[in-house]
Amino acid sequence: MLLCRRPDLGIWNLPGGGVESGETPWQAVIREVQEEVGLDVRVERLVGVYAKPNADEVVFSFGCRIVGGSPSLSEEADAIESFPVDALPPRTSPKHAERIRDASPGVLPLLKEQLGPSARTLVERGLL
Repeated sequence: MLLCRRPDLGIWNLPGGGVESGETPWQAVIREVQEEVGLDVRVERLVGVYAKPNADEVVFSFGCRIVGGSPSLSEEADAIESFPVDALPPRTSPKHAERIRDASPGVLPLLKEQLGPSARTLVERGLL
């Protein structure tokens, strides 16, 4: 599993981000992965749709395949590494770890609610 470390929080997470005007969620993930980690990806499947009612957010999680580019650091990623799904690094965002576990091959797309504090709140409280 490809993860990047956020320099502002020092936590590991999946590359991704917000949808810009005029693009679809799957176009957004392609753009965000390229911007954050320098890799070109092809979206292969929808993993899940995650509602975060405490933050008024809906998150789309996609399974992607790397098709080009080379890993490069950015303002949003001060480290980029691949990890086995069963050996994620300490300080991995709990909600991202849940999405990674949900990405098992052959599992249909999920509709889930993700409750609890954000990774930022956990870091600020010294819990992550």
